[in-house]
Parts: sequence; C-alpha cells; structure tokens
Amino acid sequence: MARILIRAATILTMDDGLGDLAGADLLVDGYRIAAIGRDITANDAEIVDGRGRIVIPGLINAHMHTWQTALRGFAANWTLLEYFRRMHAGLATLFRPDDIHIATLLGALNQINHGVTTLVDWCHNNPTPAHTDAAVRALFESGIRAAFLHGSPKPNSKPGQPHFSEVPHPRSEVERLLAGPLANRDGLVTLGLAILGPHYSTLEVALHDFRLAREFGLIASMHQGGGPAKTPGGWELLIKAGLVGRGINVVHGNDLSDDLLKRLVDLGVSFSVTPENEMIQGHGFPITGRLLNLDARPSIGVDLESVLAGDLLGAARTALSAQRALDNAESRRATGAIPETTTIPVREALRWITLEGARMLGREDQIGSLAPGKFADLVVIDAQALNLSPVHDPVASVLMQVSLANIEAVMIGGVWRKRDGRLLFDSLAQRQRELAQSGERLVREIERQGRAP
Repeated sequence: MARILIRAATILTMDDGLGDLAGADLLVDGYRIAAIGRDITANDAEIVDGRGRIVIPGLINAHMHTWQTALRGFAANWTLLEYFRRMHAGLATLFRPDDIHIATLLGALNQINHGVTTLVDWCHNNPTPAHTDAAVRALFESGIRAAFLHGSPKPNSKPGQPHFSEVPHPRSEVERLLAGPLANRDGLVTLGLAILGPHYSTLEVALHDFRLAREFGLIASMHQGGGPAKTPGGWELLIKAGLVGRGINVVHGNDLSDDLLKRLVDLGVSFSVTPENEMIQGHGFPITGRLLNLDARPSIGVDLESVLAGDLLGAARTALSAQRALDNAESRRATGAIPETTTIPVREALRWITLEGARMLGREDQIGSLAPGKFADLVVIDAQALNLSPVHDPVASVLMQVSLANIEAVMIGGVWRKRDGRLLFDSLAQRQRELAQSGERLVREIERQGRAP
C-alpha cells in the first residue's frame, strides 16, 4: 500500500500525549499512521497539501439501524410505540435480502460521506441467513470499518409460535459468521451481538445471550427502555450471575435508576446515547449528564435514518446542547442564575464520537484518535469554507459548525474513500435508484396490505 503525507495541517489528534498541532504533518504507511509531527521527511510518499485544513480522527457512529435507509423520514412523526408496531411488526416483515443489502450499502456510504469511518451497525431485521449475509456483504462493499451487531427480528408472533422475547440468540448463526466472513477479529468488519437484554426478553433468554457473548468474546449490545421491562429486576440477577462487565453495551438507558446506573458504570458497562431520537420518540432525556456525574462518558449514535438525518456531528451537537440546557435549567432552579461557565466543553462532545466510540468497541488501541501505530482512519475538513473561516478554535469549529459540505476527504485504513468532496464509489447513481425502488416497494406493499401508517 502507498505512503501518504498530509503536510502543514491543523491536526486534532484526540490523543492526550500528542494534543492539537498546528501546521503539522501526518504520515500514513500502508493501513496505519506512521508518524505525526512537523517537518516529516518521506521522499517516496504522495504529498497532500493540508494548508487550510483540519484533520481529525475518523468519527465512530456507535449505534445505527442501517437496514432502514430506504425508509428515510418515513417514521419522522412516530412515537416509540408507533415505531414498534409499524416498523417491527409491519414494514420490517416485508424486507427481502436485496432490501437489506441496498439499505446497508447506501446507509454506510452516507456515513462515510459524513466523516464516519467506523459504524456500529445494529442489524435486527435478519429473519434468514440470506438477510444477514446481504448486510455483511454490503458493509464490506462500502469500505467502511464496521462492527456488525447481529440481532433478531421482532414481528408479532403467529399462532403456535413463541414471542420474540422467548427466543434465545441463535448460536448456529454466531458460529457460522465467525467461521466465514467475520472470522478476522481485527478485520474491516467484525462481529458483535445485538441481543434483547433483560428489558426485552425473559430471564432465561437474557442469561443464555449474555453467556453466548462471553463464550465467544463478543460485544453484547442491548436496548434499555421504552415501556415496562420484560424481566423486572433482570439486571440484578445478571449481575449476581457474574455476567455484567466490560463488553456489555447499553443503548439509551433513560429509565435506569441512579443506583443501577452507578452499579453498571462501576462494572465497566458502556453506554451509547442516541440523543435526537430519544427525545423525538419518547425515550426521555439522554443520560449524558448522569454518566458524566459518575465520571463516565457516553458514545453517540445516529439510530434511525427512518426518523432523522444520518449526521453524527449533528447528533453530538444535540447531546451537548440538551445536556447544557438541562444543566442551565438546574442551575436556575437551585441558584436563580445560569452557571458562571459552561458545564460541558466542546472537546468533551468531540470525544464522545471518537475515543468513546472506540472504547465502546474495546478498540481504543486501534481507532478513535490519531497516533503512530493506529489505523489510518481520518477525516480532512476544509476550514477555508465560508461557514468555517476564520477558525479561532478548531475544536469548536469542528463540533459546532462543520457540515457535510466541509467533509473534504475521508480515509479508512490508509485508503481514500472520499476525496475532493466526492465519494470514491462506482455506480453510486444506479445504487441510489435501487434504494429508491426498494423504499417505494416496501411502502406500496404495506399500504396494499392495509397496514399503512
């Protein structure tokens, strides 16, 4: 692979030792970063002019249901209860493997376009191995780094069939995927489990699924919240069984009590917040501040493009703004005045979509910051654009002002996936037509069945 030298850029490494560097160079050798500093010599490298550019670590989208891309905006007016009924028990049941493939492919490409280099793809509409394989194939085809979290569908049960909460995660599929396309634990696409957890399953199923994840050394991620728990007291029983710790990821968590949240944090559980969707659909306020009060941090996810935009920087801004608003309101209640200074700096929010995403995946030694030896996953931002210039504080500019139009280039594992503001993917227009056709068929079919929203 080629050697690439980005010269004279502002580099936000998000590495505590390296810090922020102005007018600095970054050398990529193969799929890793070889050096960061000033006046790096690399006579055989391709030179990229970094003047007027900000280079940041590739963003990490910690939670997204990419299979819903063809239904963009269709669920924008649904509450969470409507989403359960109309998506999982309705539209989801109509997906063919080809629908999963094109949605995952275009959803992943859109993430790259927005500066995301690692996507946690929470795939819970895979009724057959063909659906699963279609999603995995699409992730590889897109070129994104991804954690494919294998889940399970949630339709209404038919007569004689068990409810989905009573169905353990399929061991055979885990074994098949680890023996096949996802065998490389450090590869571009890796496997994790999207399980039901104690909130959406029976205790027997929760115990089975937690043990399955531990047996194979896989991340186990689960939704927490949205109606009453299927297994009240389930977390306490799982903790007592010694199954809760690092490698367990809770998505949302809005309804967790303060005591239970602290216990989970102390045990090393990670948390992924999807701030926009949580506030839109009725989960509650994001737990960002509650985590910070426990000296923990969230990772951030987009969640649902069927509801909102696939813009991770926008999601981080929403998380920051919502928590600042809560903090300001609490200060007014307690003292009659707003805080004398902001409660959360912008660098903290940038950390949520870089380092904390890597930590959620247990891959902070490989991704999430820019440092020699780490994967060359990075984003180049045009800081001379009308909406950014002049830049007084590059961290603030990135977190608070960057839009899709500013994402000039994206590199994943030393390979340019976006360059000069354009995705480097063949036949994009044709694939977009296929996505539109998929979405139109799904909506037409649900309406034909008389189950229209």
